[in-house]
Amino acid sequence: MSELAFRDGIMDRIRVREPRFDERAYLFVLGALEYCQQRLPERRHISGRELALSCRDLALDRFGVMAGMVLEHWGVRCSSDIGDIVFTLVDLELLMSQATDTRDEFADVFSFSQAFERDYPWCAQFA
Repeated sequence: MSELAFRDGIMDRIRVREPRFDERAYLFVLGALEYCQQRLPERRHISGRELALSCRDLALDRFGVMAGMVLEHWGVRCSSDIGDIVFTLVDLELLMSQATDTRDEFADVFSFSQAFERDYPWCAQFA
């Protein structure tokens, strides 16, 4: 997907607008959007909260105990960063938003340390 999705200077345009995040973070958020849609009974607009939680779930599914480290390596350190990625993609017309969508929807949806360290499924076995 990365070769197809970010050809023709799209990643260059993204880097100019929001250079904090690795290209893989943008691809991951797009993947999480589809991951969320696949879990719904029918396709619809999803909220910032839903997308942030899907990013968390997909990161845990794909990367397991390394999820937090992978996202941090890409520059994603909190759920607000996911919103910044989304709105960069919206600003560049790679995603669509509704008039009611805001970056605030992504703020404090979950704690990265809680989700990727303290609440990791195997942690409870050793407590």
